[in-house]
Amino acid sequence: MERTKALEIVKKQLTEHRFIHTLGVEETSLALAKKYGVDQKKAETAAIFHDYAKFRPKEEMREIVRSKGLSQDLLFYGNEVLHAPVGAYLVEREVGITDEDILSAIYYHTTGNGAMTTLEKVIFLADYIEPNRQFPGVESVREMAENDLDQACLMAVKNTITFLMKQNQKIYPLTFEAYNGLLQEIKFKKEKECTG
Repeated sequence: MERTKALEIVKKQLTEHRFIHTLGVEETSLALAKKYGVDQKKAETAAIFHDYAKFRPKEEMREIVRSKGLSQDLLFYGNEVLHAPVGAYLVEREVGITDEDILSAIYYHTTGNGAMTTLEKVIFLADYIEPNRQFPGVESVREMAENDLDQACLMAVKNTITFLMKQNQKIYPLTFEAYNGLLQEIKFKKEKECTG
């Protein structure tokens, strides 16, 4: 899908503030995609549509989870985790995007998963570090993203888990799987370098 058309579609779904965030995610994802060898068109499309369902009514999102075959455990972890998988579902149904790589990057952009593709990592990280984000620890993750995608994603996951724990909020299991998966990937890379 052509960029201008995609932005026109998504702008109708978002607040002005969230649209500016989306442009930041797009810009960041393109830079990361170029740096880490990811298809830039897929990164651009996933970034533009990553928050497509962010402002859908909570009950509509919950009903989609219940009735459309999405993981039912999503219903037990608060509304913040709903918009990503529901967004992937709606982007396919309403916008007509069927590319599984793009839909998966949208689906996992808030939680991550235990075996993230490079595109999923790019969108996950771009959402976390885009230029409009300002919170403790984000600058360190931005700096790490310049050199090591996996380490930067691991830092983002650790920060997210720590933040949620401090807020006494439940943590979606895939986020722990993302942490473990990233640790394992980093360990494997280091071992490979040492024996290499």
